[in-house]
Amino acid sequence: MSRRDSIDCKVYVGDLARDTLEKDLERAFSYYGPLRSVWVARNPSGFAFVEFEDPRDADDAVRGLDGSSINGSRVRVEMSTGKVRAKPWMDRYRGPPRVRRPYDPSDRCYECGERGHYAYDCHRRGGIGSRRRRSRYGGI
Repeated sequence: MSRRDSIDCKVYVGDLARDTLEKDLERAFSYYGPLRSVWVARNPSGFAFVEFEDPRDADDAVRGLDGSSINGSRVRVEMSTGKVRAKPWMDRYRGPPRVRRPYDPSDRCYECGERGHYAYDCHRRGGIGSRRRRSRYGGI
């Protein structure tokens, strides 16, 4: 079986309850036809993939189970695209895109204390005259 055939038979299940098990999905999806595999995500939880032996059974399952309740949660069921999506939890840690603030003549550089630039543009950064820190061994 080619990769394309495998994608035609694979169904994405989203918005699952945390405690949903493979057997819960097998019980719901096997009604539509023989299953090849069931995989439930654990970290982060909330989604799964169900692979059928026949693509027509996968289509029937999508039409029959989308919006239905499995293990107490209303689930989203759709054909898998085979594409990897961005993980929403990563955006939370990445934060907003960093934008350098516009130059204000009254601001001073944290490195040298002079006006006219910021620390990330400081000519002394990392060179002679920059702030020195003590190493953990007591030296400079």
